[in-house]
Amino acid sequence: MKAEQARKLTAQALTQLASELDQGASDTLTAYLGTMAKFHRYSFGNILLIASQQPDATQVAGFGTWKKLRRFVKKGEKGIVIIAPVVISTEQVEDGDKDTALRFKAAFVFDISQTDGEALPEFSRVGGNPSGHADHLKAFITTQGINLEFSDNLGGAHGVSRGGSISILNTLEPAQEFSVLVHELAHELLHKSNDKDRPSKTVRETEAEAVAFVVNHAVGLKTNSASSDYIKLYRGDSGTLASSLERIQKAASRIIQAIVLS
Repeated sequence: MKAEQARKLTAQALTQLASELDQGASDTLTAYLGTMAKFHRYSFGNILLIASQQPDATQVAGFGTWKKLRRFVKKGEKGIVIIAPVVISTEQVEDGDKDTALRFKAAFVFDISQTDGEALPEFSRVGGNPSGHADHLKAFITTQGINLEFSDNLGGAHGVSRGGSISILNTLEPAQEFSVLVHELAHELLHKSNDKDRPSKTVRETEAEAVAFVVNHAVGLKTNSASSDYIKLYRGDSGTLASSLERIQKAASRIIQAIVLS
C-alpha cells in the first residue's frame, strides 16, 4: 500500500515538472543568467590566487563590473590580486610592420561580500516548512551509511555529494536545506562515482533535482520554479526527464516511503 501511494505521489509530481520544463524560461532564470553572463570565468591559476587571498570568496568581479550591476565596493576594502592578460601592439622600427605580443599584469577583483548595493537576481527558492520530515530525512541518510556534515563554505555550492558523504551549507533556511539534502541524497543513490555507465552531467542534475521536486511536493513544500529553473540551467528538458523517468520514480518513491509514509 505504501509503495502504491509513493508511486502515485511521484507520478503526479513528475507530470507537473514535465509541464514546467516545456514552458519557456522563467523571468527569474532569465534575470539570473543575464547577470551571471557578466561574471568573468577565471583561469585555474587565478582561482588559486583568489582562494589563497580570500578563501570564502563566492562571486568576484572587477570594480567596473560591480558598478554595471549597480553595486559598489565598500570603502577601505582591499582588492584581490589576479593576473590579467594584456595584448600590446609593437612596431618594428626597420620596416614599419606592426606586431602584437601578450603580456600579463596584476589586476584587482572584489568579492560580493566586499560590495554593497542592489541585490543580484537569485533562483526561485523552495518555501514552506518541512517540519519533522527533515529529521526523518537525516535519519534515513544515516541508515544508508552516508556521512552527513554541515559546512561554513562549499565554494559557492549549497550541497556536495562525494560518494558516501554529503556536505551541506549550514546557513540554509529549513525548506532549502531539505531540498538540497534530497538532491544530494539522490546523487548518492543514483550516481556512484565508480559506475562505468555514469550518465552525463545534464542527466545527473536532472535526475537529482527531479527527485528533490517530487519529495518536496510529497512533504508539502512550495517549489515555485526552483527545480525547473535548475534543470534548465544544466540544459535539461522534458525529454531528459522522460528518458530517466524510471530511475527518478524508484529513487523518489524509496525516499517518500522512508520519510513520509513510514
